Amino acid sequence: MTGPEAGPAGSAAGDGSAGSAADDGQWMELALAEARVAESHDDVPVGAVVVRDGEVVASRHNERELTGDPTAHAEILALRDAAAKVGSWNLSGCTLYVTLEPCLMCGGALVNARIDRLVYGAADMAAGACLSLYNVCDDPRLNHMVELTNGILADQCAGLVKQFFAARR
Repeated sequence: MTGPEAGPAGSAAGDGSAGSAADDGQWMELALAEARVAESHDDVPVGAVVVRDGEVVASRHNERELTGDPTAHAEILALRDAAAKVGSWNLSGCTLYVTLEPCLMCGGALVNARIDRLVYGAADMAAGACLSLYNVCDDPRLNHMVELTNGILADQCAGLVKQFFAARR
């Protein structure tokens, strides 16, 4: 995709969770910094940041290789940390910024955590479940829908992943 696209809800979520394009870029830069840390332990460079009311609540990166845990995706780890920090599984009022489109597991976790908004950088045509292959965040059969903005710093986000895999071939 060539630029940011507003997704399902069409309007900004409340509680300061939705940001301007400039704010989205700022938070995505933090997610990119987290993604670069993942490379240091041979994990796919994906980073995630949870923001509420203009403040970072949690930020993490992939740790599957580091921990041997198949669920240690950046989004899952960031959601766990955010829930611990706010004292509730319910993360209403939060936005998750992530460098790569979430998979089905992570998209489902966003719905279950009641995240208001998802902002991702690069599409994932192989496993993306928030627009590319599925759209779990906008499924009216579920009890919550997540507003979506995609394409923020997409070239930088995709470049990290492409470089990571090119170096391993």
